[in-house]
Amino acid sequence: MLPDKRSYVARPATMPIEETACRTRLKVLGAEFEEQAPQSDADGCALPFPLKLKRLSRSIDIEPDAIINCATAETSARFATEVIAPAARTELGEELTVVGQASAYVCRPRNGTRKLSEHAFGNALDIARFTLTGGTSVEVEPAPPEKNAKFLDAIRKAACGPFKTVLGPGSDADHARHLHIDLAPRKNGGTFCQ
Repeated sequence: MLPDKRSYVARPATMPIEETACRTRLKVLGAEFEEQAPQSDADGCALPFPLKLKRLSRSIDIEPDAIINCATAETSARFATEVIAPAARTELGEELTVVGQASAYVCRPRNGTRKLSEHAFGNALDIARFTLTGGTSVEVEPAPPEKNAKFLDAIRKAACGPFKTVLGPGSDADHARHLHIDLAPRKNGGTFCQ
């Protein structure tokens, strides 16, 4: 794999202030998490201060738990409470209870390339389903029922901005059954959304 500028950076002996501040904000949001051991790999994957994210808020779980960096955990928690939950109420008439994730930290390249994926830095989350209070499960899929399609479309459109990359069904075959969201560093703070 091709190294990234985030690869092989020495982990500071103490947690940087931006990491501790992020954890404080996560707690205020009602998220639950546990500290995890640093992750690194000879291929250049690196996650110096990982979290195991267990809940996005007091009322929204993430299943299974996600190993992720704090910035992505915080953005995901805010997005779940400020965008996904209201969209579930508006479009489906139910409360959001679970965000089902398919992938968080994984040491691997982007599909079809040698460039490291944002997953290799705990900087990405793949969402496969949403569970609502009535037991409704909304799957991310290429041709969802019309009611679910409106909900999924609203989430996907709103994700472009808080997240720097948004990929899902229709963008390519690799993203046909999940919504990939990440905080990839981009020139001029731009986004890439398909």
